[in-house]
Amino acid sequence: MEQLLHYVWKHKMFPLDGLRTTDGREVEVVDPGLHNSNAGPDFFNAKVKIDGTLWVGNVEIHDKSSDWFLHGHDHDPHYDNVVLHVAGIVDTDVRTSNGMTPPQMQLDVPEAVASHYHELLTTDSYPPCYKVIPNLSRLTVHSWMSALQTERLEQKTEKIAERARRCNGSWEQAYFVTLARNYGFGINGAAFEAWGEDIPLNDVAHHRDDIFQVEAMFMGQAGLLDIATVPERYRKDALAEGYFARLRNEYGYLAHKFSLKPIDAGLWRFLRLRPQNFPHIRISQLVNLYFNRKTSLAALTECDTLKKARELMKTHVTPYWETHYSFGNAGAKSAKNLSEASLNLLLINTVVPMLFAYGRYKGDDRLCDRAFDFLEQLGAENNHITRMWREVGLPVDNAGDSQGLIQLKNEYCDKKNCLRCRFGYEYLKGRRSE
Repeated sequence: MEQLLHYVWKHKMFPLDGLRTTDGREVEVVDPGLHNSNAGPDFFNAKVKIDGTLWVGNVEIHDKSSDWFLHGHDHDPHYDNVVLHVAGIVDTDVRTSNGMTPPQMQLDVPEAVASHYHELLTTDSYPPCYKVIPNLSRLTVHSWMSALQTERLEQKTEKIAERARRCNGSWEQAYFVTLARNYGFGINGAAFEAWGEDIPLNDVAHHRDDIFQVEAMFMGQAGLLDIATVPERYRKDALAEGYFARLRNEYGYLAHKFSLKPIDAGLWRFLRLRPQNFPHIRISQLVNLYFNRKTSLAALTECDTLKKARELMKTHVTPYWETHYSFGNAGAKSAKNLSEASLNLLLINTVVPMLFAYGRYKGDDRLCDRAFDFLEQLGAENNHITRMWREVGLPVDNAGDSQGLIQLKNEYCDKKNCLRCRFGYEYLKGRRSE
């Protein structure tokens, strides 16, 4: 409950009249201070009047005043300048390390706020604060969605920067790994990321004009050129066709030349996976993308319009895979181009965050602005998260909105972090449509 008490104090969501210290002195909260999330008092530089005298200093808040001693504040000089100790229950006097006794005030969480908070925490349906949505101003919605969108891009930026660190500072490789991960489209994302980190781009570059050698290296590094990875019912056909053996032999040569070692083929997931999403198909599409020089960071940063970025991401499979979904598994001929939905996901999850992250790294605001522009131009994702918010009356106009809502669900709703959410703030205030 202490967290809620902090929230009530921070937003002054309590009756401002009739406040008194435990010894009867009148209290006026001029400024609750700056919330401190690190070690030390809970609020810095607060301004409170006690019996008409203005005090400027720190405020400490506890469920019970005896927690002051439980947390060792009576021996910590950092708490010597506390001008007011606030507690939900005052069960003892407190003292500082220099022997002073700061004034105390009991603060009750308003019943309505406590009730609304309980509703948010215990409601199973998503979103739990749906009742407040019709009463929100466009400014409130827009500002919060913009903040969430930026927050999500910041998180993705950190992941990309971490990939660059793992790739010995190579942003070129980090981009390839990011692109590869998103070719997993969720289920095989982790496997594709491991594969992308295992692709020696400098070595592949020596053979980039030979698409067969590129495919041999890509498939080989994925561990998919071991006959044991081919389903038993297709092995005979795979060997009879000859293409599998040719790739395997070529990879053997390249692996010896560059001292290559494939990833564990057991990382790949096939269960309940549509054939269009099989790793073989996605890797073949990446082969074509690489062969056509579309996987370089320079090519990405040169895309100054969404149309150019979309064209950059377009690809198709190599000839063998036009009639196969895995080795030996032949079928009707199909180019197996990326669907429009898949293209959009790559733009949202690869192009946009990469432009933003690289822009931050290079100090190039143009790239960061371009990332936001692309999000505004892209249509909103259609998933259970966006559908839920639309049903309760929240407009979801573009990919920036849908990315913001994904961030909202992952970092706030799922974690019951309503006290950090602006929609939660409005709900706690009672601005609800019953």
